[in-house]
Amino acid sequence: MILGQFLWVLGCYFVGSIPFGLVIAKTCCHVDPRTAGSKSIGATNVSRLCGFPYGLLTLACDVAKGALPVWGALWLDGQDYPFVSLAAFACVLGHVFSCFLGFRGGKAVAVTIGVFIPLAFEALLGACALCMLVIWRTRFVSLGSMTFAASLPLILIFVDKWQWVPLAVCVAVIIFWRHLDNLKRLRAGEEKPWLKSRRTVEPGQGGEAK
Repeated sequence: MILGQFLWVLGCYFVGSIPFGLVIAKTCCHVDPRTAGSKSIGATNVSRLCGFPYGLLTLACDVAKGALPVWGALWLDGQDYPFVSLAAFACVLGHVFSCFLGFRGGKAVAVTIGVFIPLAFEALLGACALCMLVIWRTRFVSLGSMTFAASLPLILIFVDKWQWVPLAVCVAVIIFWRHLDNLKRLRAGEEKPWLKSRRTVEPGQGGEAK
């Protein structure tokens, strides 16, 4: 049983490592998101560089690669909270430290949404609502993402899902760490609002969206 759980957690890491943003951007609009825009493989940068439909597709894929392995872990042993938490955290680590990208990756928000869909959907909805509210009011996805990360552990406590609070705290630390550059730009007034003055990137171009 322990070996099976270990192999599942390892598999979760590999699934989380799949760089859907890179694959979609390069395949659909011939742009490498690692060298353009914010240089992130996440849905926001893909949306800026390639257009909203491609960003939405990236978001859906990143959410799925978090949700599906965690559903599998719950099916294997849903009462073993440390095992399920490790499986979920492995998905997040895979996204942030992808073995396919030299142990680099995205900022962990979409995959975090995915892993909490089967774990604590009501709490997730609350955190996502706060995230969207902040984005709507400020137009900064980074600020909304950090609001999501900070609020999720608190909402989990409020809805009595204590078993997932350690996972949420660990994920929040990673999300804030991955957004340190965004925090610096926000403080300096240099952060770019979502889709502001977006231009279309022609095939073969890798320039940052202005």
